[in-house]
Amino acid sequence: MRSREFFCILFIALAFRYCATAQSQTPLNLMPMPASVQQTAGQLPIDQTFSVEITGNHDASLDAAVQRFTKQLSAQTGIPFRPKAGAPAILTIHADHGREAVQKLGEDESYELTITSSGAKINAPTALGVLRGLATFAQLAQITPAGFSVPAVTIKDQPRFPWRGMLIDVSRHFIPLDVLKRNLDGMAAVKMNVLHWHLSDDQGFRAESKKLPKLTGMGSDGLFYTQEEIREVIAYAHDRGIRVVPEFDMPGHSRSWVIGYPDLASGPGPFTLEQGDPILDPTRESTYKFLETFIAEMARLFPDAYFHIGGDEVDGKQWDANPKIQEFIRSHGMKNNQDLQAYFNQKLEKIVAKNHKTMVGWDEILHPDLPKTIVVQSWRGQESLAKAAQQGYRGLLSYGYYLDLMWPASRHYAIDPMSGAAANLTAEQKALIVGGESCQWAEWVTPENVDSHIWPRNAVVAERFWSPQDITDVNSMYTRMRAVSLELESLGLTHNSARERMLQRMAGTGDDTPLRMLADVVEPVKDYNRWDDSKGPIDFHAPLTRLIDAANPESDVAREFSDQVQQFIHSGYQDRVAEAKIRHWLTLWRDNDARLHALLQQSSLLQEDVPLSQNLAMVASAGLQALDYLDKGQPEPELWKAQQIAVIEVAKKPIAGLLLQVTAPLEQLVQAAGTQSR
Repeated sequence: MRSREFFCILFIALAFRYCATAQSQTPLNLMPMPASVQQTAGQLPIDQTFSVEITGNHDASLDAAVQRFTKQLSAQTGIPFRPKAGAPAILTIHADHGREAVQKLGEDESYELTITSSGAKINAPTALGVLRGLATFAQLAQITPAGFSVPAVTIKDQPRFPWRGMLIDVSRHFIPLDVLKRNLDGMAAVKMNVLHWHLSDDQGFRAESKKLPKLTGMGSDGLFYTQEEIREVIAYAHDRGIRVVPEFDMPGHSRSWVIGYPDLASGPGPFTLEQGDPILDPTRESTYKFLETFIAEMARLFPDAYFHIGGDEVDGKQWDANPKIQEFIRSHGMKNNQDLQAYFNQKLEKIVAKNHKTMVGWDEILHPDLPKTIVVQSWRGQESLAKAAQQGYRGLLSYGYYLDLMWPASRHYAIDPMSGAAANLTAEQKALIVGGESCQWAEWVTPENVDSHIWPRNAVVAERFWSPQDITDVNSMYTRMRAVSLELESLGLTHNSARERMLQRMAGTGDDTPLRMLADVVEPVKDYNRWDDSKGPIDFHAPLTRLIDAANPESDVAREFSDQVQQFIHSGYQDRVAEAKIRHWLTLWRDNDARLHALLQQSSLLQEDVPLSQNLAMVASAGLQALDYLDKGQPEPELWKAQQIAVIEVAKKPIAGLLLQVTAPLEQLVQAAGTQSR
């Protein structure tokens, strides 16, 4: 055979092999995306013979983790596993070292996962790394024409940041243990490793103190966690590789502190959980005696090395109005209330350190008189994060990750702890940024809907903290987030199912299909606009059962509709498939108001949404007319265009706290009608 013919045949064979391999490979719906992934041809079947074997280090914690993993995988696939006696294990696990009794910041979480068509292996330096590898394996399981399987792949993985947390506020609305636990399961599934437990605020003190019982006896409305329940949560979290860092907010946000102990306050009461704006008095030695007792007790209860003291949004009105406090400021050579808070924090840090803990606080605590051991958590922006690092302090970023602000996943995804001002830090300063935390504040959530405010968007934040910085493809993110959302529901989270129950409650015995169609294209107002619309103090005991409480923070339907409109526009209005899809949605929305009208009128929970439904019908009708003009290539009358733009402008305004999220792409169609011909 001549060499030319040989190379042609070799090229064809290699090309065929490449195509066959490419066809056999499917996108990996992993979130967070691992540091290194090499996919090869082949799949490992998951059937009733699936089994796991542990080699190397072996302890009860790892045994329990494997049992949870096997149970989860069985639930995902619907397959009851019955391994054959004496048969080799399908998945082999090896850990060089076991778990720490108290998990530490920076503990090795790396792992290697190798899957072939005949078996799988997870190797890790520690049992904690095994947990992360098992989470990845669970996400790889998928249905195929031949049954359930995992693709052949080699993954080498480790986190980008050692501190990857989520704050859950349980003060404004109390969150029961079962809800906390299922969210811990969700955190473990996406490799988050810190639960920041916000246990005190103005509206409630939620952690039992046996030494200072009035904290919960008078400051909790009867809803709090006993110390035994707290230990239960800590153990549950530890089993899943998650540290628990408590936060007790001081000296501000302290109404629940002073109801039972009014001598702590800087001004006169009376205070209730609903009224008053107290702040702790930093000038009295009795305040520090009280805190020494409290922190010593909590330090024994919470084993983690870090203790969060809050320190944010300190309103100094009571300090300004108290002559003794003002005299204290002058006599100690202080200039203002910020100096007084720094004085308080210095004394507080010594108490925390005395109890063998490291103090964490929001970025308002940053002050050069505090030791470099503290951790500064930035909620105000990357400027303050960078400023802390420049001064030698470790930092966490929460700015950009406030889930309660109802931002779309893409906006959270675009923010990185190392971007903005932090991008210009030196290597030594960058090393001081140890990670970040998402935050779910609880003014507008209950145990019923809290999951839907957290998930699946929190998985996107988890990826930002775990995966390499260059993992930024938004389309890929949304595809993978959708798959992870289904996995999270299988773990017991209710971010999808709770919404359906809430909508059915609003509909009563009626058909809720048209209500779901309306709910699918609306989102709650963003940022703090719901606060602005509340017209007075929030009643934290009021039910959260309106459409705004059931609506998802981000509308998948609206985003997909917008994508179709962009595709249609970019095609020069020639893409008939995209146009057909747009027409389909617009026709459904135009006709939905008539179907929904009776239900809206009959339900007290929905009457405020009548104009919202009407607006959807009107803008959909405008969109259909715009498509007709574009099809004919005729310019629309200027009067018609002005009328439709006016309708859309009205529809853009929030109604009952909800935004109609299809108005922007519809405005594009109306503006385009007549300006382009086909």
